[in-house]
Amino acid sequence: MKQFLILTLITALAACAPAPAQETVTPLSPTEPVSSPTDTAAAPTEPATASPGIFSALPAPACNGTGTPANAEGPYYTPNTPEKTSLLEEGMQGERLVLIGYVLDVNCNPIPNAWLDFWQADNNGDYDNAGYTLRGHQYSDEQGRYYLETILPGLYSSRPIRHIHVKVQAPNGEMLTSQLYFPEQPVANLTVQLIPQDGFQLALFNFVLE
Repeated sequence: MKQFLILTLITALAACAPAPAQETVTPLSPTEPVSSPTDTAAAPTEPATASPGIFSALPAPACNGTGTPANAEGPYYTPNTPEKTSLLEEGMQGERLVLIGYVLDVNCNPIPNAWLDFWQADNNGDYDNAGYTLRGHQYSDEQGRYYLETILPGLYSSRPIRHIHVKVQAPNGEMLTSQLYFPEQPVANLTVQLIPQDGFQLALFNFVLE
C-alpha cells in the first residue's frame, strides 16, 4: 500500500511539472534580392561609397519643363535587382565611372526616395543574364540626388554605342524607362556630361520626371 501511495505521488508531481521549453526557430529572411518600385520604398539610401564632397561637382539643376525622354528597354532587363550604389566587384575589368545627378520634377523640384534601377554591359560588351553583375537599384536621397559607381560599358557588335540602361520612378509616379549615352556618340537629351578625374570618369546627368 505504501509503495502504491509513493508511486501515485511521483506520478502526480510529474504531471504538474512544467513542459520543457521548445526552441524558437526564427525564419531566415529571403536571400533573393527584391526590387519593387510599386511597394513602399525603404528609407533613402545614403550613398555610403561616395567620396566626400563628390556632390559638390553638381551644378544647380536647371529645367525647361520637359521630362527626360524614354528609350527602349532592350532585351536584357532583369527585375528584382539588389539594392546598391556600387556595381563594382573584385577583379572587374574596365575604366571606373562615377555617375551622379538629381531626380527632379518638371519644375526642378528634387524628388526624394525616387527608385532608380541600372543595368549595363561589362567591359567586353556582355550582359550578365544569369545573375546581378552590373545590375542594381537604389533610391535618391533627401535632396533628390543619386550616386552610382560602375565602369564604362563596353561595346558589342549588334549595338556599337556605349550606353547604360535605367528605370526611374518617383514614389507613386509613372515609370520612366530610358538609357544614358556618352559624348563620343551623343544622343539628344540623354547624354551625360563627362569630366575626367584622377583615376576615374565623373558623369553628370539629371533625370526629370513628368
